[in-house]
Amino acid sequence: MHRLLIQSLRWLDVRMVYLVTSLFIIPVCLLLNTNHSRTSAYHFYRYRLRYGRLRAAWSVYVNHCLFSQVVVDRFAVFAGKHFHLDIEGYENFRLLESEPKGFMIFSSHIGCYEVAGYSLISKTKRFNALVFGGEKATVMAGRQEVLGHHNIRMIPVKEDMSHLFLVNEALDNNEIMSMPADRIIGSAKFVTSVFMDAEARFPAGPLSVATMKGQDVLAVNVMKTSAKHYKVYVARLSYDKQAPRRQQMQQLADSYVKELERRVRQYPLQWFNFYDFWSR
Repeated sequence: MHRLLIQSLRWLDVRMVYLVTSLFIIPVCLLLNTNHSRTSAYHFYRYRLRYGRLRAAWSVYVNHCLFSQVVVDRFAVFAGKHFHLDIEGYENFRLLESEPKGFMIFSSHIGCYEVAGYSLISKTKRFNALVFGGEKATVMAGRQEVLGHHNIRMIPVKEDMSHLFLVNEALDNNEIMSMPADRIIGSAKFVTSVFMDAEARFPAGPLSVATMKGQDVLAVNVMKTSAKHYKVYVARLSYDKQAPRRQQMQQLADSYVKELERRVRQYPLQWFNFYDFWSR
């Protein structure tokens, strides 16, 4: 099915695929609610953003439509299509890229972060991206074909934790290391920070790696603005590298969460964490 979609997108306009998914696929997914994405999304709009019932219900539908669109966009790139990208804060990336030491990028499950791989291209440092290890072979092959040309190495998360050796190797070699920093699924350690007016837990792993090695950190969020346009936001995260380690982690978490909340409030329909983020 993935291969058929990629082949179709070589000649189909993505907007045609958007229409089909919005009219026929998304309603069925919402009706079945097999992974409870409808429920968690409704709770987000109803209780975190305090929308009325009708607005919250409509936002759930639009949110799922947008999620299907960014998934389609990923395959469209594999098919050779291009999107127009506007970058805000590009100087933050260029400044760190020009320095001898490597740095880290924290990503989030909002918008379509993968598009950053087609815009934040380093001429001097290899870009390493920690990715979900359970992706289908077609997706991994498509990523490798497109991103490989941009000096980007994907590091799949492994159950034996062997990916951690590659993460350390990348940072020891003064390369760029990208990691998602907003999901604690599969992780027992976390740092708590106030997000959207309530306490939420964030994975300690990325924070621990960054502070242990004294890394500079950027938050990068890539938000869909139209059928063929994305906007990339690159923000420098701050923390006191001379403070006690635990305090460094908390400061870095708070800085990351502040930027994440800014983008979520700016693009609330592109919140793609489909589980009860605040319930632990």
